Amino acid sequence: MRLITAHQFRRWLFSAVALVLPALSQAATEINIGVQPATQPIYIAKAAGYLAPIEEKHDVSFVLHSFSYGAPENQALATGALDLASAGMGPAIVAAARLPAQLLGITILEQTAIIVPADSAIASVSDLRGKKVAYPGKGSQQYPLLVKALADAGMTIQDVQLFKTKGSDVTQLVTQNDVDAGITWDPHVSKALASGDAKVLLKAESILPLKSGHYIGNGFYGRNEFIENNGPLVQDVMIALVKAIQLIQSEPETAIAMWSEEIGFPAEVISFSLNEKISVYDPDVVPGNDTITTYTRFLKDAKILMEDDTPKVNSTFAIKALAD
Repeated sequence: MRLITAHQFRRWLFSAVALVLPALSQAATEINIGVQPATQPIYIAKAAGYLAPIEEKHDVSFVLHSFSYGAPENQALATGALDLASAGMGPAIVAAARLPAQLLGITILEQTAIIVPADSAIASVSDLRGKKVAYPGKGSQQYPLLVKALADAGMTIQDVQLFKTKGSDVTQLVTQNDVDAGITWDPHVSKALASGDAKVLLKAESILPLKSGHYIGNGFYGRNEFIENNGPLVQDVMIALVKAIQLIQSEPETAIAMWSEEIGFPAEVISFSLNEKISVYDPDVVPGNDTITTYTRFLKDAKILMEDDTPKVNSTFAIKALAD
């Protein structure tokens, strides 16, 4: 066995370090973004190549982590596992109120509906009394919408049989007549409607119109510390989201193909969503004070937020992105 001298070992060690250090120094910082399997603009920003220049500019790598609904997404944000997040407005506002996080923008309008089987005799919300209604949990924005829809019809949540399940499973339960009705978000709503096995009982815009005559469906938000330490990067991401929404409006077929590839939903389902305005997109992603104040009151009335909960909203990035 051949032994090496101390001098030879030092030369080998220095050479090895010289090879490894550049690789380590060039490793991009991972930016973790929470998403959901829905037609969120962040997927279009990724597929259209709007995020790649940001990665190069800031020496980062965006990693998308998918969650079935908002509550576990917010838990991940609270632990620091996520830096930014795209989720329903309910979870987004809850995070901005109770976590060290702030709302940055409103990226989807509408998006939610109460649906019933196509052959159902249920014709109004009042017909839901005593019926089984599927919903995706109290941490979702669909729960307070259901609460308000029932209240507007003179009922409370105790007047229906709630059946908690994943948002993606609500449509299957409805179309198979396993429940009498369900409330969920898009593209699950459009999947059920496009199949012909379900129909809309009530759209979110009829329950709580907040922006341009529509409900506010999806929010983009992030951890305070991350936003404060990465302002230029966050600004670039918000610009990318606005560009993605503009692409959705100007080239819907391109966006449909991108979404289908990214989230695995059939193109015809996503097309149905856009054409029937189940999900609506507006480049004006600014979280206006009046809109957020009204929505916060809505969540407090539904006992989702406490009276002393105050969401932290930072509209600066959205305003600049819109003007870019």
